[in-house]
Amino acid sequence: MLFITIKQGKEKAILAGDPLIYASAIDKVEGKPNEKMKPGATAVVQSSSKQFIGRAAYNSRSQIRARIWSFDEAEPVDHALIKGRVQAALARTAAAAAKAKPDQLLRRVDGDLDRLSGLIVESFGGADGYLICQFQSGGVEAWKVAIVQALMAGTGCRNVYERCDDLLRKGEGLPLVAGALAGEEPPDDVMYTDGGVKFSLDLKTGHRNRLR
Repeated sequence: MLFITIKQGKEKAILAGDPLIYASAIDKVEGKPNEKMKPGATAVVQSSSKQFIGRAAYNSRSQIRARIWSFDEAEPVDHALIKGRVQAALARTAAAAAKAKPDQLLRRVDGDLDRLSGLIVESFGGADGYLICQFQSGGVEAWKVAIVQALMAGTGCRNVYERCDDLLRKGEGLPLVAGALAGEEPPDDVMYTDGGVKFSLDLKTGHRNRLR
């Protein structure tokens, strides 16, 4: 376990609910050297007077040094927490998913909104289609397997693909990887409708071309 001590006066934004902790707000990080170097390692965040603030995912390679998982001292960061967050995100977007047409792209998980900082998940084609995931922080990268399992269980979708945003992952010190995490890779192009306008969409990259 790591311990992050926040500089005096810098804890106000965090206590107000801001889940992002920048390098400039941190006084010191204590713990085993190998844990400090592991992107997404769980850390206890505390004030300068050693009062508990929260538990966070720590990443020494990012300017966003830590992302708060929970402000509840009784809530551990474990598989149950990750599964619950994914389930809540899917429940939040369930009504929209039920109404979505097969050629619509729908965001099912939206990072900080769903308390899964750095995770973006979009669905295309419903349960028989694809889930496109972007892991843009060390915290969600560390819990990738649990996240994918929860997504598949919650949607019934068997095809999960990881899209790579090179710039964001480089900024987090994460390897540049892309590919199928479960099932099949999406085709090179699908027909996609946004606001009544049709596009040719590459689900692997997010690139789209408007169709006449």
